[in-house]
Amino acid sequence: MKRSFQAGLLVLCGLGLLHISVVTDLCLRYVKESMRPLLIASGVVLVLLGIAGAVLDRRGRRDPEEHEHGHGHGHEHPNGHAHEDGHAHEDGHAHEHAHAHDHSAMPRVAWLLLLPALSLLFYAPPALGAYTAARQPAKPVARQGAFDPLPATSPLPMTLSDFTSRVRQDRSRAIKGRTVTMTGIVTPHGKDGWDLTRIIINCCAADAQSVKVRIYGGPVLAADTWVSVTGSWHPAGTLGTGSAQVALDARTVTKVPRPVNGYQDALPLPTTRSGGS
Repeated sequence: MKRSFQAGLLVLCGLGLLHISVVTDLCLRYVKESMRPLLIASGVVLVLLGIAGAVLDRRGRRDPEEHEHGHGHGHEHPNGHAHEDGHAHEDGHAHEHAHAHDHSAMPRVAWLLLLPALSLLFYAPPALGAYTAARQPAKPVARQGAFDPLPATSPLPMTLSDFTSRVRQDRSRAIKGRTVTMTGIVTPHGKDGWDLTRIIINCCAADAQSVKVRIYGGPVLAADTWVSVTGSWHPAGTLGTGSAQVALDARTVTKVPRPVNGYQDALPLPTTRSGGS
């Protein structure tokens, strides 16, 4: 791979990073919002390195041509005979040229870098969703010793993690009989209901974990559909203990737009209903 192509590949990778982090919000499929400035900086650095490499390569090719043009005539002694070591000098020059040519090449496998660069520009991989969540155990919820009283709001907006903690750890059983609403993606679970899921990442998609609430009743929408579910705790096990099932009897299931950053276990946002029952 010539140095000019290497420089072009760096520029292409940099433009790909800038495309998903500045032009669009696609980077939020793979990293947290706080990582966006680092992606932007990386994209700028790659573009500058590529441009600098192209300039240096062009200047490097121009210098040998000028040097050869200036020293292309054979050296002669005053008596008109050619210099004895002229042939050796030419051989050394050719060897140096070949050696420099070898250093300007890279293994062919480097072309594989072109695939992710083009992918970032033209076909970004989809966000993590139901396929990933269905193959993961639920993320352990941190132990909580005391719980604040629940607001009187009905339905009560909750995160999936908070609902899980209330169901399995709140000895006051404050969640009993309360109507709550939560937002997440549909994750199919065979014939035994389906899971409302939130995928949470700490840094990037590689460390993703899932929080799940089993849903009984209501329509079963397509996998990866973002929905807002309203209902009450499904009585199974002893509420406030580890035997309680983290589940909800759904009253309404409503499609909602995907949040700007779906990789957080956040409270439901007020949205205009777009379907469901």
